[in-house]
Amino acid sequence: MLVVTLAADNVWLSPPVVTDIDAICSACGDASIAEWTTMPAPYARSDAEQFVRQTVPTGWADRSPTWALRERENGPVLGMIGLMARDMTAAEIGYWLSPSARSRGLMTTAVNLVCDFAFRTDGMGLERIEWRAFVGNLDSAAVARRVGFRFEGLQRAGLVQRGVRRDSWAAALLAGDPRQPAEGWPG
Repeated sequence: MLVVTLAADNVWLSPPVVTDIDAICSACGDASIAEWTTMPAPYARSDAEQFVRQTVPTGWADRSPTWALRERENGPVLGMIGLMARDMTAAEIGYWLSPSARSRGLMTTAVNLVCDFAFRTDGMGLERIEWRAFVGNLDSAAVARRVGFRFEGLQRAGLVQRGVRRDSWAAALLAGDPRQPAEGWPG
């Protein structure tokens, strides 16, 4: 898969690079990111190095792209967003945002950009994008809801976080779904 940069308004999405390692490590040390993700905690510089040098390039090669979220082309990393391929027509979206960048609409814009690209026939040609989060992650759920993801339910012990199974929420966006806030979400 060719590497693609996406941009709109004040959001610039491009693959993270080696010069982003320190910013990624710093952001991922935040307790709220550790609480709601499956990333290692504590998050070490070696974790960020492996992510940038191995995980990201392998993902792009395997139809599982990852982008760093920035406010401008050469701006600092504020968050991360990516798709994990489930099959040739479906993927799961995941994202995190540093605390200083929250509540500004940046992640909603980023999720829309990624979904637009993923559904385009000249993008990834997906038919379904899944979203999952640990029960209680209302910030992530609010972003998915605003984009139009439809809540599909609770998965008991649906995700593993550092060796512990936790309940999770599941939602999905189909290529033909309207892009407007969806009803039926918890919280």
